[in-house]
Order: sequence, then C-alpha cells, then structure tokens
Amino acid sequence: MMNVTVVQDSQTETRRRIVDTADRLFRDIGYQKTTVADIAKALRMSPANVYRFFESKKAINEAVAERCMAEIEGELSRIAGSRKPAAERFREAVETYHGMNAERYTAHHRMHEMVEVAMTESWEVVSRHIERVDAIYRRIIADGVASGEFVVDDVEVATRCAHVALVRFCHPTLIVQCASQPGPTLGQMIDFVLAGLGHRSRATARRR
Repeated sequence: MMNVTVVQDSQTETRRRIVDTADRLFRDIGYQKTTVADIAKALRMSPANVYRFFESKKAINEAVAERCMAEIEGELSRIAGSRKPAAERFREAVETYHGMNAERYTAHHRMHEMVEVAMTESWEVVSRHIERVDAIYRRIIADGVASGEFVVDDVEVATRCAHVALVRFCHPTLIVQCASQPGPTLGQMIDFVLAGLGHRSRATARRR
C-alpha cells in the first residue's frame, strides 16, 4: 500500500511539473510554437515520457487552462462565501472575474492564444468553467433573494441572464475585441444587472 501511494505521489508531481513547464513555455514563446519536445527538453526527459502522462499536446493545454480557470473559480468562490451583502459580493465577483481574465489572458497575447485554442479544440473544458461560474453567481443571487435584496421570480433564469449580460466583460476574446468599442463601462453594466435583479439595500428590504 505504501509503495502504491509513493508511486501515485510521484506521478502527481510529474504531471504538475509538466503543467508548470508548459504554462511557462506557453507564456514565453506561445502555445503554437511550443512542442511536446520543447516541454520534454525543459524537463530533461524524453517526449515519450511526457506522453505517458498526457496523450497529446491538446491534453496538456487543457490541463494548463483548467488550472488557470480553477484559480479564478477559487477566488470567486471565496467572494461568494463572504458575509457581505449579496449585491456587494456580486459586484466584487464580476469585477474580479473581469480583472483576472484581463490580466492573465488579454494582457499577455501568448496566453490569449492558448485560450483561443482551448475554446476551439476543448470546448468542454471551457463549458465546465462557465457552468461553475454560473453556480457561483447562482449562490450569490439566491442569497440575495433570501435576504430580500433581490426580487426575481426564477433564480436559475436570473443567473443565466446576468451571466450573459456581462459576457462582454468576462470572455477573454470579447474583452480584447470590444476594448475600443462604444458601450457601457463595467460598473455601469453591473448597476444595470443589479437593477434587473430588483436590487434593494438590506435596510430598504427590512422596512418593507
């Protein structure tokens, strides 16, 4: 049993090192220019050994993308779990989501390239991320309904409407494409969505 655990730990560590190295190379020279041979060389191992852990470069890209997305989801979950009013949590979550995507993917064009490939070749990875962010928004909106801050008939529908309304500010590709386009600011759009959720302050909700 001990030997099995040691082997599993070693395999987990090797996978982590491969993902770390791929992440660094994707940032330094770009996803398209990075080969599995480059990753193997940086790790001082053979390409065949890399393929023992990841069946393709696509699989490595998915692992890098999933880790980046998991870090974002972790921060959004932390915000959702705070004791702040729901409207404050919603605003902070959206601003954080926008800020982290802008910093990680749009400010670094080589990482943006990686995201573009993931959206084309590994949509299921991106789709799962969207569903997890939906769940975080849903938690905040449901809390707002329970506290009387929000007034909506269907939390599920309200969540999806809010998410779609804000996609321009959170989708890595749209952040870039819409940067110079006319339109509301992020703050204005959040205000609009909160109004759509029937936002009332806690003090107002208590008086009603």
